[in-house]
Amino acid sequence: MNVAFPYQFDARGRTAIRDDYDQHIRDLIEQVLFTTPGERVNRPTFGSGLMQLVFAPNSDALATATQQLVQGALQQWLGDLIQVEAVDVQNVDAELRVTVSYVVRRTQQRQVAQFTKEQP
Repeated sequence: MNVAFPYQFDARGRTAIRDDYDQHIRDLIEQVLFTTPGERVNRPTFGSGLMQLVFAPNSDALATATQQLVQGALQQWLGDLIQVEAVDVQNVDAELRVTVSYVVRRTQQRQVAQFTKEQP
């Protein structure tokens, strides 16, 4: 059973389930990226810290730090589900773009997911 993220209810008022396994994996990646360590009570180290970097001045150093952070967090938390092939972080104007290339271990399918956050 793959719970949909963000958590939501279906038409019957029950917890929404994600039928598409690849989409479920993408949801899990999104959870790791946008959860700040310390945010989850029973898993204080879960997350990537990416959200803290969104408020840092946009630079090449930020992109490099973000790339290291994202790859490490994904390997730590989802290493049994995916094999991270590449993490590309680009800073364009006031926008941070993170592209993750990975292989879903269960299906051996290559996937690419892009996540974008604008800086205030």
